[in-house]
Parts: sequence; C-alpha cells; structure tokens
Amino acid sequence: MIVLGCNGFSRVSEFFSERLGATGINKHYLLGHDAAAALLIDGRLVAAVEEERLNREKKTTDFPRHAIDWCLREAGITLDDVDVFAFPWNWSPRILDEILDGIRTSPLPEAEQAELMGTMRDLFEQVVSHEAILADFEARTGHRPDPAKVRFVPHHLAHATTGYYLAGMKDSAFLVSDGRAERFSTLTGEIRDGRITVFDDTVTGSEFSMGTLFSAITRFLGFVPNNDEYKVMGLAGYTAPPTPNPFVDHLLTLHDDGRYTFAKPLQTDDVHSHDALFEEYFGPFEDTLEYKARVAAAAQQMLNVATAHQVSRLEKRTDLDRLLFEGGVALNCLNNTPLFEGSRFADLHVSFGASDTGITIGAAAHAWLNDPDPDTAPDPASLSTAAPVSPYLGPAYDDAAIEEALEGFTGRVHAVRLDDDELVEQVAKLLTRKVVIGWFEGRVEHGPRALGHRSILANPGFDDIKDIINTRVKHREPFRPFAPLVLEEQAPEIFDMGRKTSSPYMTFVFPVRDAYKDRIPGAVHVDGTSRIQTLTDEGTPRLTALLRRFTALTDTPCLINTSFNVAGEPIVCTPTDALKCFMGTEIDYLILGNHLVTKSERPDGR
Repeated sequence: MIVLGCNGFSRVSEFFSERLGATGINKHYLLGHDAAAALLIDGRLVAAVEEERLNREKKTTDFPRHAIDWCLREAGITLDDVDVFAFPWNWSPRILDEILDGIRTSPLPEAEQAELMGTMRDLFEQVVSHEAILADFEARTGHRPDPAKVRFVPHHLAHATTGYYLAGMKDSAFLVSDGRAERFSTLTGEIRDGRITVFDDTVTGSEFSMGTLFSAITRFLGFVPNNDEYKVMGLAGYTAPPTPNPFVDHLLTLHDDGRYTFAKPLQTDDVHSHDALFEEYFGPFEDTLEYKARVAAAAQQMLNVATAHQVSRLEKRTDLDRLLFEGGVALNCLNNTPLFEGSRFADLHVSFGASDTGITIGAAAHAWLNDPDPDTAPDPASLSTAAPVSPYLGPAYDDAAIEEALEGFTGRVHAVRLDDDELVEQVAKLLTRKVVIGWFEGRVEHGPRALGHRSILANPGFDDIKDIINTRVKHREPFRPFAPLVLEEQAPEIFDMGRKTSSPYMTFVFPVRDAYKDRIPGAVHVDGTSRIQTLTDEGTPRLTALLRRFTALTDTPCLINTSFNVAGEPIVCTPTDALKCFMGTEIDYLILGNHLVTKSERPDGR
C-alpha cells in the first residue's frame, strides 16, 4: 500500500493577505505553513521533506510541488502508483457550519460578524474544502486523485498519529496543542493498537488557544509569530516570572475537567486584540531586554501551568504510562522537562515532527493504520514491535553531486576529499581551535531543528563562541543560546536529566551540572540550562565518532550544534545551498560529505 501525505495550499497566503492583511509578521494566521510531503510504502516511511528546503522560502504555505516530486523520485514511482492520498485537514461542511454558528453567537458587532462569516465561507470554498484541495492538487500536478483514494484526516489526529508512528507505535496517551486546527486548539486522548480515542470533554476551542496566545505575545515583543517563539523561550531565561504573574492570576482560568480558558478570548480577525491587555499587565511596550524578558518569563510560566493542568487530568483518565506531546506548543522545550517530571508517566515523547512539519507523516500513517481493506491493513499485534523512526528522511547527495556543486565555485573554494577516519581526525583537530564549521552529510533531517546532518559545529569551551556565531555567522540576536551535542551515555554525568535518559531531538532542556558549567560555557544558557541533543553510534555514526575524538583531544564532552542557515532562511538542503551559506558568512570550514572545503584564501584546507 502506497500512501502520499501532503500539506500546503497554493492560494492561502494570497487569500489571507487580501482578507486579513496577514503578511510578514502576521503570518501566524496562515493555514498550511510548514508545507511538506511524505511517502509510506507498506507502512514504512521511505521519504519525507519540507517544501521550504526545496523552494527556499522559510515556513512556506505553498502547495508542496517540489516535495511531492522528490518523494516520488526517491521511491521510483509516479502519482498513478499511489494508492491513497492523505491530507492533514478535514474542513467538512459541518465544520464550516460550526464556525459560522460560533461567529453568530460571538460578541462582535453585527457588521463585523457578517464580514468575518463571508471571509470564512470564501476561505472554505476557495482554499480548504475537500473540493478546493483536490482542485489545487490537480492544478499543480496535473493529476486528479480518485475520491475513493483520498483521506482527509482531522488536523489534530494527524498530529497525534505523527507522534505515535515516529515513537514506535506503542499504546500511548497523547496531548496535542497548537495554534488551531479546523476548530480546536488542543485535545487529549489515547492510541491503542493504532486506533485513536479522543476525550471529547477536553477539547478546547481556538478562542482559547495557548499556541495562538503565545504567538500574539511573540508578535507583541517585536518578533515574527509562528516562527520566533523560541526567541521568547530564550528571553524567559533572563529573569524569573513576576510575582504575582498577571497572565496566571488574571488571564488564565483552570477548569476541573482539565481544560483552561482565558478571561479575554482571542479574536482570530485581530492580531492586536490583546496588545492593550499586555500593556495593562506590564506597562507600555519597551524595546529593552529587561521588559521583553519579564513578559517572556510570565508567558512561559503561564504555558507551563496550563499544560501541567491538562496532563494532571489526563493521567487520571488513562492507565497507559507513555505520553505523546505533539503540536507546535510541544516545541516549547522549557515546558517539556517540568511537564514530564511533574507527571506520573514513565516517559514523555516529543517527536522531531511535533509542529506542522510532521503532519504529512501523521496523515499518511493515519490512512495506513485505518485502511479498511483487511488484505493491506496492518496487523495490530505487530505495531508495538516497530522501532522509532529516524529523522533523516530527506534528500541526500553523493560525491558526484557534491563535486558538481564545487565546480560552480571554482576559484572561490578549495576542496580536499578524505576518507571517513581522516575526516573525523581533521575536523576534531580543527575544533580544538576557535573556529566555526559547516557540517553537511547524508539525508536532510525532518523538522524545525538541525540534528547533525545540516548543522553548524563549534567548540563550546570558548567563552565568546556564542557571540561569534550569532554575529558573524547566524546574523541574529545576541541573547540566543546554542544547543550542545553530547554522547547519550555521558549525558546524565554532564546534565541533570531527572528521569530522562536521552533527548535525541532537542525537545528537552536540562540544568548543566556545576562541574561542567565552566567547561562548556558556549553551550550554557544564562539560566544555567542547555537544550541538548544526545548522540548514539546507531543514530549518527560519523558525528558520534567526531564527538568521541574531539572529547579525547580536549576533555570537553560536548560540541555546539546549531542549524546550518542564517536568520530568515531555511536550513540548507543541497551542496550548493551549503556553499552559498559558507561563502556568505564567516564560517571557517565546510564539510560536504567527505570533502573538507576552505575559502580560496585558505588553500591548505586546514
């Protein structure tokens, strides 16, 4: 059974720009962001890639034409071979009626109600209805899927299935929380033998979306919503939350059933609807680190309190001991560690596809798991034996492709090809110095974070290495921290990991033990924590070998890892992308597969 999952809409950006002025900083209202495609064959994920990696438009909402083409080429098939087409949205006429009823009963003036209802009808008919999605698919690919082969998977069920499939398909409870799905922003439930049960009384409407509220705070602080929330996380470490915290004491209300609401509901047609409230709580906006950090710390505490309340209720509703946390809110790694430590669950999984980058995987997996044909449907008894899925799912480039890319930079770079052992030795020695290295190998990782295949590496033992990378390479704010790579078996010695034993996807933050804070200052945030990535020989063999050799040379047990890109651009995908980033920044060395590349002023390659 071949299942193609895809997310993205040709006209959604244009539509929102025309109707709501949602361009640039206001893009958090757009549907289909993180457009992508994924391909499952007989239950095995053979290919997945985000459209942004290929069209070079960060967080693109466009139809994933390039991503679909690459997935099909990777598998050696065409659209005619696909058995099921899965979309991670289910905007049915019933959903539209419920949205319109909600607008009719809202406190908006009659004229604003009429305008918003018209906008939602047009959005439905032109962009998100079943017919609009299929027409868009045909217009962009020339292929009209047979309706019998199409599955429209509710957005939050796609999120839940993403976590379930990527974590190895063992029975689990789940919490999904994001900006909004078709109507809702968060829900909880269980997955047993591949079948989802939603606890309906925990469903929360989009007017009380923690994800959207956090995005509104992100925009209020001068950042790009649905993109820069991690900057707010970084700022939260600079101060303690205020006492009392107006977000917790006045805005947030916790309910006995595990839900939460806001004293002032969000207005989906007004990106500034809460600005006055924020200034009432914290005073007129000030473009200072102190002001932004105070608001960020208050917002972070509010998010922590709300999700802990949800999990506390969920653990009373289920006898399962594994928790999946998915949706954009799950990328808030400052929340994930205390959320897990404060729960009774034996483990908490946050996948590398927790945001909308992963929902094409979840939609495809959901279609496969719920296949009505008994001859092709999976055997429920076999699901729990599945292994977790690797994040390295995108395009890879062989020596011929790398050498062709290098030819385009003839005279500007010098490249030396080394075998694996030579490369590890050379790079480990280079990293003993205060240098920055672009690291490019294997298949592109899936999700918003570089996980060692398209990364920038540096030695965290230098006090000023963070400032060097932020200003000379990444071109981003100086308060932004960097994540350390650490061997999984050494991680508990260096970090206080509590009940966690690994963190392979940078989804948890841990305190750095006192004995190591001075040894890895470049990877320690101002609050004494680090968002770590644990490495194993099985998962990333060459990068793990590099870290082992580097540690042997320096007695420093970590390397800085940040995404191979500059601010505002997607992570690099192709060798040419990597070379352009290398030449446009002060990265000192570039590893392209087995090629050690230097700029022409460094012809020795060292």
